[in-house]
Amino acid sequence: MGRKKGLPEFEETAPDGFDPENPYKDPVAMVEMREHIVREKWIQIEKAKILREKVKWCYRVEGVNHYQKCRHLVQQYLDSTRGVGWGKDHRPISLHG
Repeated sequence: MGRKKGLPEFEETAPDGFDPENPYKDPVAMVEMREHIVREKWIQIEKAKILREKVKWCYRVEGVNHYQKCRHLVQQYLDSTRGVGWGKDHRPISLHG
């Protein structure tokens, strides 16, 4: 099994022609920027889900020692969830809770 041919390849960088001062100047660049932002948010969300699964697994395996053994995973998970999600872009970090 190989990769299917003809699948679109996405650029991992923001579009070149997008002007944040005047986003409606180039509608194509605006849509590409929106797609870029959505794609990056989904990547962050999925990374947080993976870390959450690792924390769950660590809690189950370590039992009563999970406070010491899983601390690093919990810290990574908490760091990855700060500011992740929809509608949290413009809030200060202190309010993300």
